[in-house]
Amino acid sequence: MVGIVIASHGKFAEGIFQSGSMIFGDQADVKPVTLLPSEGPEDIRKKMEEAIATFSQQDEILFLIDLWSGTPFNQASALIDGHEGHWVVVTGLNLPMLIESYALRLGTESAADIASHVAKTSREGIRILPETIKVEGEDEAAKPAAQDAAPRGAIPEGTVIGDGHIKYVLARIDTRLLHGQVATAWTKATQPNRIIAVSDNVAKDKLRKQMIEQAAPPGVRAHVVPIDKMCKVDKDTRFGNTKALLLFENPEDALAAVKGGVQIKEINLGSIAASEGKVVCTKAVAMDQNDVKALEELTKLGIKIKVQKVPGDPVEDFNAIMKKAKTELHMN
Repeated sequence: MVGIVIASHGKFAEGIFQSGSMIFGDQADVKPVTLLPSEGPEDIRKKMEEAIATFSQQDEILFLIDLWSGTPFNQASALIDGHEGHWVVVTGLNLPMLIESYALRLGTESAADIASHVAKTSREGIRILPETIKVEGEDEAAKPAAQDAAPRGAIPEGTVIGDGHIKYVLARIDTRLLHGQVATAWTKATQPNRIIAVSDNVAKDKLRKQMIEQAAPPGVRAHVVPIDKMCKVDKDTRFGNTKALLLFENPEDALAAVKGGVQIKEINLGSIAASEGKVVCTKAVAMDQNDVKALEELTKLGIKIKVQKVPGDPVEDFNAIMKKAKTELHMN
């Protein structure tokens, strides 16, 4: 696996490293190093060397640095001498760059390959809201169009696109629906071209619906639909080219969708927020009796429940979590 050194002036590297862990999970062979005001070039070079020495292998190293020509960059540049093509420096460090690096190193052993991809991703991560504000010097015609696997309104019902069957790359229960971990880590891991939040409540909430639609990552469209509409979409042959990531606020909504005919086989139980009447089962999951009953019914319908907050985390024991919830809710 490619080792990653995150380096910056001040403690920026430590902060972005922590943010990356929150979104993508803890990562092996990744170290933040910082140049503090009281330190000099030799200090950060020593920190970089010590970080690399802890990695399981040192053949492929990616340096993610804050500024071109700054002291961290200069010292990383000196370190890669003799390792050209295998030790690579990328500057302009931002969170999309770090998350993309985490995702790509799961499938590549080359620091150079990761570097060639993350330079583009880091630029795409810079966006403005409201989107009506024009970026100086940007050609509107040159803007990349978001992938649109949705059927156009002009396409008649009954038209078969692709094989006529929507594909579900992930179905997830998450109280927050679309947020950083989903928009980055899970989207990178599952590669959908559409994110669909399935919720009767949110579909009626104009502000929350708008926020979810605007939170979609580059190249992916996000929509909010009520449960009955999702059941119709599942059978609509115009969605044959759609790879969908489904989001449910709670187990009850997921159960209603499955009963309505949404053909998912596995559900990722990511997060159920704690609230009055719920018992805390894990760091991310709290349940009440309705949650437990819905999850039990889903399993009886043949749905596999996989408890995992982010792709890099180990899968937790669903049966043990259910047993704890039922015990503390006095359901045994």
